[in-house]
Amino acid sequence: MGELKDKAKGLANEAAGNIKQAVGKARNDPAQKAEGVAQERKGEAQQAVGKVKGALGDSI
Repeated sequence: MGELKDKAKGLANEAAGNIKQAVGKARNDPAQKAEGVAQERKGEAQQAVGKVKGALGDSI
């Protein structure tokens, strides 16, 4: 269960981060763009955790 949950949350955070980046770029808002980059990175990390959990059989 943990593997899929982490991967799904990661994908959602990446998508939200990409949207924030696009809006920040369109509005010329560097703070919002940076927030989007941070959220995208968080999503990438969550997906990596999910992959590790999958490899270890959710034992962590």
